[in-house]
Amino acid sequence: MLLKQCDELTKKSRQDDVYTDYFDKIMEHVGKRWRRRRKSGEPKKRGRRKGSKNKLSPEITKKLGDANLHYAAGRYVEAIHVLNEVVRLAPTLGDSYHMLGLIYNAIGDKIKAMNFYILAACLTPKDPYIWKLLIARSMEMGNISLVMSFLSKAISADPKDVSLRFHRASLYIDLGSYRKAADSYDQILGICPANVEARMMAAKLYQKCGQVDKAINILEDYVKEYSTEADLSVIDLLATIQMENKAHGKALQLIERAHLAYCTGKELPLHLTVKAVICEAHLGNLEKAESLLKNLQMEEADDHGDLITKVADSFMNLGHYEFALKYYFMLEGKAGSNNGSLLVKIAQCYLSLKEKAKAVPFFSKALLELEDNIDVRLTLASLLLEEGKEEEAIALLSPPKNLESTTDTSSVGPKPWWFSGKVKMLLAKIYHAKGMLEKFVDAIFSPIRETLFIETMNKKVRMKKKLPKSVLHERVKLLDDQQDCNVWCGFRPVAAPSELLKAVRARKLLQKKAALKEEKKAAALAAGLDWQSDESDDEPSPKVLRKPPPLPELLKDEEHFRLIIDLCKALASLQRYWEALEVINHVLELPHQILYIEKKEELRSLGAQIASNTTDPRHGYDYVRYLVQQHPYSLAAWNCYYKVVSRLESKLSKHAKFLHRVRVTHKDSVPPMLITGHQLSMGCQYQAAAREYLEAYKLQPDNPLVNLCVGTALINLALGFRIQNKHQCVVQGFSFLHNYQRICQNSQEALYNIARAYHHVGLVTLATIYYEKVLAMCVKEYPIPKLPNENLCLPEKQNPGYCNLHREAAYNLHLIYKKSGALDLARQVLKDNCNP
Repeated sequence: MLLKQCDELTKKSRQDDVYTDYFDKIMEHVGKRWRRRRKSGEPKKRGRRKGSKNKLSPEITKKLGDANLHYAAGRYVEAIHVLNEVVRLAPTLGDSYHMLGLIYNAIGDKIKAMNFYILAACLTPKDPYIWKLLIARSMEMGNISLVMSFLSKAISADPKDVSLRFHRASLYIDLGSYRKAADSYDQILGICPANVEARMMAAKLYQKCGQVDKAINILEDYVKEYSTEADLSVIDLLATIQMENKAHGKALQLIERAHLAYCTGKELPLHLTVKAVICEAHLGNLEKAESLLKNLQMEEADDHGDLITKVADSFMNLGHYEFALKYYFMLEGKAGSNNGSLLVKIAQCYLSLKEKAKAVPFFSKALLELEDNIDVRLTLASLLLEEGKEEEAIALLSPPKNLESTTDTSSVGPKPWWFSGKVKMLLAKIYHAKGMLEKFVDAIFSPIRETLFIETMNKKVRMKKKLPKSVLHERVKLLDDQQDCNVWCGFRPVAAPSELLKAVRARKLLQKKAALKEEKKAAALAAGLDWQSDESDDEPSPKVLRKPPPLPELLKDEEHFRLIIDLCKALASLQRYWEALEVINHVLELPHQILYIEKKEELRSLGAQIASNTTDPRHGYDYVRYLVQQHPYSLAAWNCYYKVVSRLESKLSKHAKFLHRVRVTHKDSVPPMLITGHQLSMGCQYQAAAREYLEAYKLQPDNPLVNLCVGTALINLALGFRIQNKHQCVVQGFSFLHNYQRICQNSQEALYNIARAYHHVGLVTLATIYYEKVLAMCVKEYPIPKLPNENLCLPEKQNPGYCNLHREAAYNLHLIYKKSGALDLARQVLKDNCNP
């Protein structure tokens, strides 16, 4: 039957046009009536306006009665037909629209029913029933904006209805508008001053908004006005707020007055007694506080454990650890108490009393219940280290041995305690102190590398990601909520200001995209091209998961920075050079605010030392170059630089540019001239090399290395095919070599180099003389020179005699004897000097 009537209503849809016209006329009439204001010069009229009291004609009364009968009988089509006539005869009659709303609601057309209810409410604005009905319908629709708008109208229609104000205040709380909610509860107090619930809610919300004084005034007014029958819950809340506001004296006076006024001859409730004890403790009256606690006996600890905990916590925070321990021990082992946290508090009290031996057992017991508590584990490990129990501390911080059976790495949730960066850091410090470098690196390298990587990625500037259209449309829905109903519109959406701002921006962005889309379409059609919509921006942008680093604030602590330096040195000692350089690279990429300049200098120096030992020194070239830039005249810095450059398999273009720049800026620096000459000599460009060496000779003529380099360059040049005066070039070369011998005071090294030069040009007779002088000379053992601060690796084990040149000289001499045919003599030389 209902479906049949719905079909008939659909066939008669032309009647809807009549209702639409009526809607427009009525809303225009209602709007004019509401907007009418008395002119400034017009005198105010008193009494009822003449003819303003409408009386229904008998015809309209009869039709309304017929419509009620049809509605009651379920004949909705006939009822609507009758009400159509009523609306035509009396368009401002609210009862007809109310009945139409009931009919359409019974049919199932919620939108039309809502529209007719709104028209009825507008025509009878002082009737709170219809506004409450609209509030219920809006709640069913989930349109909070409509609910808030109708609530305001209902409150205006019935200002004394407290339930409406309670409803509005609760909605404000749900929306996060705590200040408006507090004001709503304050308005309720203006109507019902004795309403304890509204008063307490107003005080709590004002306190949450930071208006503590207003919250206190609201509660104090109630206490003053109802001094003989005040609710103790109000006293409790007022005392709590005053205690949080550090006004313990006022809170204590309030509790004492409440005791005299409301509990004469009786004891105060226990929760107020506890507050009085805490106030006395803050005021320094410990004996009086103890006397107030006579009711908190051992047998009552199970029933009042939370109150005893509050008292003990207060004593502990005030530094009265003996009193705190007394009440903590009352709770120890009692059912219902959190024994793990209780044991931790007892241990902390013993720590504060400097009784560490007593604190250790309680920390151990607490750790059995609070296994994942990182702070308790670290504190216990530190205490064990102070007692010299390093093995126990290591066992406490090391992960369980059967990890495969206890850990599920695929599960989502908090990680076990052994993944904590703090635990790994303390464990690494223990290993480093004991000299266990491999375990030290295994414990701390992974969290430090992960932390540095995350910090480096977080500091990079990321491009602003575009929001997909689905998110923009979802935000715009907030502004489109008022369009759900085509009669009641124009109200402001209820939401946080930030959400409204996002919605407005989203609507503007969608409008801009739509206009741009139309422009592209028009341009494509004008060019005669097939236009296709690009919906790529509808796809949501991928989310970037940014997890917190394992070691937060790693570089803001000097101790942590020293840990990074120790890690790099340990990696270098284990010959894991590339991993050490990786750590240094990540640290140096961080901004200057995090890492001080002197720390960066130390890291670059360390990187240069590590780079000199790597198999591929290209990764450390930047460090040694920076070191030379800071110390352009330091031989140690240039030695480190050349040690890295000489191991490069292929030439670096930036190396040549850097040397040229240094030669231009520091013309009196000899090391870059020598390095350039060495590289030219390696490329068989002896003439250019001799030119560089001679430039260095002008600056340091008494430098033995410079004389040696000039002499060897000239001799190598003389052996080429392009020079004409070869003999003169050879003589000049040997003159520099003999000058080098003089400066070195006939050292074994100088004699060997001269002998090697004679051997090289074919003057074997002279070479034999100098080789024999080398064999006749003995030298002391000298340590191999190292670079500055080059104490990273373990000391190299050298065979005895590594500074002696006897073996080299004997081998070359035996080659001369062998070539001349003296085989026995050659064999004898090798036998005398080259035996192991």
